[in-house]
Amino acid sequence: MAKKKKKRAQTAMRLNIMFLFVFLLFSLLILQLGVVQILNGEEARERLNETENAKTSIAVPRGLMYDADGELVVDNEPVRSITYTPPKNGDSHLAKISIAEKLATMVMMAEDEEGLNEIVNERDKKEFWYVSNEKNREQIEERLTEEDNELEAGDLYQRQLDLITPEDYNSLDWSDPYQLNVVAIKKELDQAIELSPHVIKNEEVTEEEYAQVSEHLNLLPGIDAKIDWNRVYPFDDTFRTFIGNITDADQGIPRDNQDYYLNLGYSWNDRVGESGLEQQYEDVLRGQKEVIQYTINNDGEIVGTSTVQAGKAGNDLVLTIDMDFQQALDEIVKDELEKYIAQDPYRNRHMEDALVAVLDPQTGAVLGMTAAHYNRDENTFENQPHRVVYDAHIPGSSVKGATVLTGYETGVIDIGTVLNDRPIKIAGTPIKKSWRNFGLINDLKALEQSSNVYMFEIAMRIATAVYNYNEPLRSFDQSSFQTMRNHFQQFGLGSKTGIDLPFEATGYVGSNIIDGGLLLDYAIGQYDTYTTLQMAQYVSTIANDGYRLAPYIVKEEHSANGDKTTLGPVVTSTTPNVLNRIDMDERYIDRVQQGFRLAATQGTGRGHWANNPYDVAIKTGTAQNYFYVDGEEQRTNNLTLVGYAPYDEPEVAFAIIIPKTGVGNDQNGIHHNIGNRLIEAYFDIKEEKAEEQQSNTNPSNNEEVNEDSLDEEE
Repeated sequence: MAKKKKKRAQTAMRLNIMFLFVFLLFSLLILQLGVVQILNGEEARERLNETENAKTSIAVPRGLMYDADGELVVDNEPVRSITYTPPKNGDSHLAKISIAEKLATMVMMAEDEEGLNEIVNERDKKEFWYVSNEKNREQIEERLTEEDNELEAGDLYQRQLDLITPEDYNSLDWSDPYQLNVVAIKKELDQAIELSPHVIKNEEVTEEEYAQVSEHLNLLPGIDAKIDWNRVYPFDDTFRTFIGNITDADQGIPRDNQDYYLNLGYSWNDRVGESGLEQQYEDVLRGQKEVIQYTINNDGEIVGTSTVQAGKAGNDLVLTIDMDFQQALDEIVKDELEKYIAQDPYRNRHMEDALVAVLDPQTGAVLGMTAAHYNRDENTFENQPHRVVYDAHIPGSSVKGATVLTGYETGVIDIGTVLNDRPIKIAGTPIKKSWRNFGLINDLKALEQSSNVYMFEIAMRIATAVYNYNEPLRSFDQSSFQTMRNHFQQFGLGSKTGIDLPFEATGYVGSNIIDGGLLLDYAIGQYDTYTTLQMAQYVSTIANDGYRLAPYIVKEEHSANGDKTTLGPVVTSTTPNVLNRIDMDERYIDRVQQGFRLAATQGTGRGHWANNPYDVAIKTGTAQNYFYVDGEEQRTNNLTLVGYAPYDEPEVAFAIIIPKTGVGNDQNGIHHNIGNRLIEAYFDIKEEKAEEQQSNTNPSNNEEVNEDSLDEEE
């Protein structure tokens, strides 16, 4: 009995201890809740309301471009910019109207009322009137019919706008420039996307406007005054087409490829390269945008910001182009085209273009590309260098080097092979012949004198065709077209050159029909078409002993260093990219090189090139280019010329195409004139710069020379 009483007493004590422990725990919990509610309640509520983090990015200056000598080609010009960044889920129309009304007292969207009226159209007035007042919306909704209310949202909104009459929206004073300015600003605010800076105005923002906005940012939610950047071009239009363009803030990223850009972190209104090098090197030039993280509460209000990624300007590009030579090339081609058309305006009535591409045959570096275009409607001569890469033409005999090399490679001829140059007649086709009958002629003489028949014989041998005068070709191999094209493509004729531009043409490829006459035409450059750049790559491949190199315009990429006068560290350098090697004995390429040199000194080009001091090797071409205008056949010629210099150690290769010149023996000079002048300009500029560099390297030597000269004069 005593033991039971003792056990009960111990149980009661344990329960009391447990109750005491529970009481203390509840007391601590109540105390903690009190502290949270009383002392940290506001902070806790703020933390509770913080529900989302969102990021946005701020553009940085694009990378610059320099020419081969370090001259600035593309620069950035800082411009004042007024931007608007909507909050999460956007601002209401009334909130945006309030912002626009305040901003309209500080910033003018146009110089005068006329300019504002060009910005604000009738639809803008209707929309502003509709959203500016609840009573206005109710008034329009009352006009809707039962059928109207069944429309889809977009159609319903358009129907509401249609129901707004001039009497309605003219209740606002549109003669007041302030009212127009408010609507013009509101129009820009409506285009902004949440948490993405949208440019309201970045052209001709005055110092006063910029200062006013900067001083009153606290009254303008979402508005900011920033420095934006515009591209400027110290050399104006020189090489401008290949430099390319960037979109403006209104265009933003291309809508047809928006997912690609958005996935890369672009904003809707980011400016991006849309053509030329600006597009090709977008990932290099764009830089690294500054990334801002916003902390947003449940009401969509921004309650905090932080920088999560510092901005970095885009990297700079150094081009292979010497702008001094490029400017000289532009002027030479324009001058020669203008003079040539003026010599005989009627005969040259269809002539409009002169195209030139110049490459370094040892590396593939583009030294210059230009095209002069005669705009007959305006009677003006324009620089349109993109035609060198995009326009394809029948080249004529200038491709005969590829034909002879194809003959060597297929084994149908060898060095010294003699063939009979005489008129060829295939049944049902006109007579085909050379510019004169050469009789027995070897491969070297065929290139020197530009024999058509020698090339015809090569083509017929490749096709295993049996030829008899005025009979169809027998045993014609259907695959011969493709055989010749495969070999021509090794030189870049009919295939992409690989240039670092976003687009290039490859020319027209004729059908592989069983027509021996067309195969013969192909062998002398009278069937497929090629671009001037393809022709330049072709002759470069011959000049450098058979290596086809991809042309390139960008030589180096440098880190931006904030100093326009000096370049930052090199990030990447372009090295020669060998696309393919002509698979044949080097003696065959040597043989064609000899033929090109003889064409300049003793053959078809001797009258223009025999006395040139730079040991130029060339191949001329004249292609018939017939077409119809109003049902009447127009007979014109394409004049072409390819070449390189010096013959022993080539450092410059060129291709020239002059389409649709008048027919006549006196019409064969413009391509030679351009060729001679460009070679002279290249070596003159090279010599001048070497002397200048020597002068800068040894200024003391120059002073001594000058003193000696003075002594002699005395």
